Amino acid sequence: MKAAILFESLTGTTRTAAGLIATDLQQLGWSVTGVSPVRRPDLQSVQEADLVVVGTWVHGLFVVGQAPWGIGAIERMPAMRGKRAATFCTYALHPGGTLDRMETALRVVGCDVVGGVALHRARLADHAEEFAGRLAATMSAAA
Repeated sequence: MKAAILFESLTGTTRTAAGLIATDLQQLGWSVTGVSPVRRPDLQSVQEADLVVVGTWVHGLFVVGQAPWGIGAIERMPAMRGKRAATFCTYALHPGGTLDRMETALRVVGCDVVGGVALHRARLADHAEEFAGRLAATMSAAA
């Protein structure tokens, strides 16, 4: 299987998470076609991928109003009719409805969303490894 990973990052936490997910997928035997920002996606890597993993960070107030940063960029991604996708977000306090909003945006551009996860910034490595394992199992079952 092949994955392309797209991310939005402000402080580097989400970029780190994207790299961890890429490494964990590779350790499970996957190829990673590319890791790039959502605003400047490597379109070749997206085209080659069986799965596009899209991540961003959560912004908003402490307990209300959480949302995915860069949702507009996700909504303006090129059409990916029929492409499988998964979402992730990094957060400090609470992810709120971030994953749901990301899933909706990806469905608008034509993706079939197969899962998502909220990664707490203090447990990125553990959460990324678990997410990669779930993605591999989901994609194997769907094949």
